[in-house]
Amino acid sequence: MTTSDADSHSGSAHHADAATFSASATKSDIYSTALDAAEALFSDTNFWPSNLANAASLMWYAFEALEMKVNWAGFYICSPDEPKSKLLLGPFMGKVACQSIVIGSGVCGTAAATRETQVVPDVEKYPGHIACDGETKSEVVVPLVDREGGVHGVLDVDCLVLDGFTEDDVKFLEKMAALIITFCKF
Repeated sequence: MTTSDADSHSGSAHHADAATFSASATKSDIYSTALDAAEALFSDTNFWPSNLANAASLMWYAFEALEMKVNWAGFYICSPDEPKSKLLLGPFMGKVACQSIVIGSGVCGTAAATRETQVVPDVEKYPGHIACDGETKSEVVVPLVDREGGVHGVLDVDCLVLDGFTEDDVKFLEKMAALIITFCKF
C-alpha cells in the first residue's frame, strides 16, 4: 500500500482495531464503541456489501466481548430481481446459512414484511421458524427500512440460549440498522 493509499483511509491505522473491545468495558461502552466504529468505517463508502460485512464483524466481536452465545450475525438483502418477494443471503459471520427466504416467511421474512423488529425468545415457539442452524434458540431480526418506507433487507442475529437478547441488545441492533440505512446505497 502506498502512502497515498494509506492516507485515503479514515480512522485508526488498522481497521481491525475497530473490533477490539476492552475486557473491562461495560455493555454500554462496547455497543457505543461498535456504533462509533461502524459510523467511521461507513463514512468511507456507501457500497452496501462493504458496510454490511464490517457491520457483521463489529456485531460478532461485540457479542463475543460480552460473552454472549451468538452463533450468527449478518444480513439478508432484498433480491434485486424480486425485491418484494425474496431475501437473499448477504454478508455474515457464523455457519453457512439459508440462501434465500420468502418475504413473509420465518422471522426474517416477517420482519421484512411488517417493517418491525422481531424479537424471538424461543425459536421453537415461533410459527414457521426457518432453522438454518438447529442449535439456534433465540433470534432478533431488524428490518432495514429507509425514510420512504422501502425495505432493503434485514439484520439478523441468532443466539444459542433461550431469551438470549435484552432490550439493550435490541436497541444496539436497531441503531446499527439505522446507521446502515443512513450510509448505504442499495
